[in-house]
Amino acid sequence: MGGTASDTGGQGRLPPAQTPGHGSDQGSGQGSGQPSALLGCYSNFTFLAGASHPAEMVETAAALGWQAIGVADVNSLAGIVRAHSAARDAGIRLVVGSRLRPVDGPDVIAHPVDRAGYEALSVLLSEANMRGSKAAPVLYLADLARLTAGTMLLVMPPRHPDAAHATQLGRIRDMTAARVFAGAVLYRDGGDEARLAMLADMAKSQQLPLTAAGDALYHSPTRRPLADVLACIREGQRLDSAGALLSRNAERQVLAPDEMARRWRHWPDALANADALAAACHFAMDDLSYEYPAEVAPGGRNAMDELEYQTWNGARERYPDGIPEKVESYLQRELLLIAKLKFAPYFLTVFDIVRFARSRGILCQGRGSAANSAVCYCLGITSVDPDRSQPLFERFISEARGEPPDIDVDFEHERREEVIQHIYAKYGRTRAGLTAAVITYRSRSALREVAKVFGLSSDVQAALSGQTWGREGGGPDDAALRAVGIDPVDRRIALVRRLVTDISRFPRHLSQHVGGFVITRGRLDHLCPISPAAMEGRTVIEWDKDDLDALGLLKVDVLALGMLSCIRRAFGLLVQHYKRPLTLASVPPEDTATYDMLCAGKSVGVFQVESRAQMAMLPRLQPRCFHDLVVQVAIVRPGPIQGDMVHPYLRRRAGLEKVSYPSDALRNVLDRTLGVPLFQEQAMQIAIVGAGFTGSEADQLRRAMATFKKHGDVSKFHDKMIRGMVARGYDADFAERCFRQIEGFGTYGFPESHAASFA
Repeated sequence: MGGTASDTGGQGRLPPAQTPGHGSDQGSGQGSGQPSALLGCYSNFTFLAGASHPAEMVETAAALGWQAIGVADVNSLAGIVRAHSAARDAGIRLVVGSRLRPVDGPDVIAHPVDRAGYEALSVLLSEANMRGSKAAPVLYLADLARLTAGTMLLVMPPRHPDAAHATQLGRIRDMTAARVFAGAVLYRDGGDEARLAMLADMAKSQQLPLTAAGDALYHSPTRRPLADVLACIREGQRLDSAGALLSRNAERQVLAPDEMARRWRHWPDALANADALAAACHFAMDDLSYEYPAEVAPGGRNAMDELEYQTWNGARERYPDGIPEKVESYLQRELLLIAKLKFAPYFLTVFDIVRFARSRGILCQGRGSAANSAVCYCLGITSVDPDRSQPLFERFISEARGEPPDIDVDFEHERREEVIQHIYAKYGRTRAGLTAAVITYRSRSALREVAKVFGLSSDVQAALSGQTWGREGGGPDDAALRAVGIDPVDRRIALVRRLVTDISRFPRHLSQHVGGFVITRGRLDHLCPISPAAMEGRTVIEWDKDDLDALGLLKVDVLALGMLSCIRRAFGLLVQHYKRPLTLASVPPEDTATYDMLCAGKSVGVFQVESRAQMAMLPRLQPRCFHDLVVQVAIVRPGPIQGDMVHPYLRRRAGLEKVSYPSDALRNVLDRTLGVPLFQEQAMQIAIVGAGFTGSEADQLRRAMATFKKHGDVSKFHDKMIRGMVARGYDADFAERCFRQIEGFGTYGFPESHAASFA
């Protein structure tokens, strides 16, 4: 059944007729005399084994001159999107794959040739996940029979091949329609020559092409110590007693093509077969043609017609005295862009979920960038009135950005599960699943694990843990260590500090996102492997929200908010004691007594303004309208504080400092905050209006300021912004001050839409 080599023998090249694409630009690289494809590489998404990020593996391969690289993690596709993104940026082709690990056979790397091959692989991984326990998929050799002819299988050899391996090669070849290759690896342990000769004989006896694999665990030899530490953590061993668990050398790095050619010089056909395998695999992650479910509309209306119908109906309900001209303009512009980008079904899905919740009496409210959308407001998804604000729709949807919109909706935390099960009931578990969350090592968890491996005593661990460790692993300085009796020059201490930095932000395991749903028109497991969640009744895909963004896949965020449950109970008490029914929409918008209470700092238990810092700020800011509350929510954040925005704003608000603007253009951006930038949206507008950034460049600035992913790196925009502002007539000192304020958002700055939703 399986594809085989011809009678050229186990060392022979796979004949071109059996390998579509052989001899193309991604082929064997014979013109240069060097191989072109490096196969069999791990990433750190093979948890506690791979010692480099997917991007590090891919970028190193590209820098060394490889044309293609195969990154394949054990029983998983969790890291493949990150590898794909890195490959696209680095200009190298990614050979998509997964390293299957049957309980009764050798590792087999499956590389899909086409979309059908990928779907079969994803389904197989999903079934293995469902069959096994959490984070422990169960695969059997017989499962390989379910893979299609659109798959290349690279059977990886054991460290000590024997007759059983030859038997398994033949069994795999006979059971599957996939094309089978006999893998070979050089370990540089003195036994390679004998091992290769044995593997070549086995491949020849089974009529399979012997194929070279890099089997790289890390991108650089400097990661070998980390690979050893990861192995010890995995097996619960201390370094000094790990023995054979440790690597014999530091040779499992990404090698350069010329070094690979040198090491395999006596087996050139094994390299040619690797190139042929890679050339045959045309499938790329961009080939995933994702289709959002087509929402059924009454009366035969299509999705866009239904969205327009519901939007204008909602607008008339929101504005019973007539739709304001400003809002009507917003709606027309937004609906045109939604139609152009074909996002109508997505909006209807969120609308349906919100409508279901309200039909059950479940409080809900949208937040985040969706609060910049007049359409979302008129559909009842959000509560920020565009007539009372200045929404920046580009913050939500941008044609230039080419990314799907992201609508976050909060539900009562005690009843959110009803909404989740409604989604599963409507779309089925084969079409809906929760997004993954990648749980990573942070400094203290990394320190705890690494210190155990090195056998550090509990008191030394406690002393180290008590020091200031950066979020990404940057440890205490030498003086701080000496102050608690630790010698920073001690070899073990120095190694622990270095390895803690290396392992920080490494993935530990996959968990489920707090509420991000992916919904598909076809089978979800054709798109990505799925697995059962820890909580009964839920399923989770292997990709996180950043992976979905990279592939342009839509998700719906169904989030939980305890304060909505409190408000629900408060509404019930009002009816019970005062016979006064209220909803979120009918709460008086500008209640004087409420503002008096807030101005006095009496806000214990009040959402978003209950911290000590917020309670201290309230009497100083003296909020008297809704916009003041939006400012109050946003101003007590590290970004405005570090950007020196708080005191100037308060002084201007109190009349102690004159409100001034450097130009009329920037007045339009900053007038609502008295000339002081307080929101991310204002930072984007300053870059566009004041420094000549394009919308795309301003969005890159927004990404750098993003607070919810990691500490933003805004500094790379410094020179462009200063030059742009000076060229437009602004003083250099003022430009520097503007940039310092924007840089503060890289620590933690709030989008206005987010603050408005919370207010």
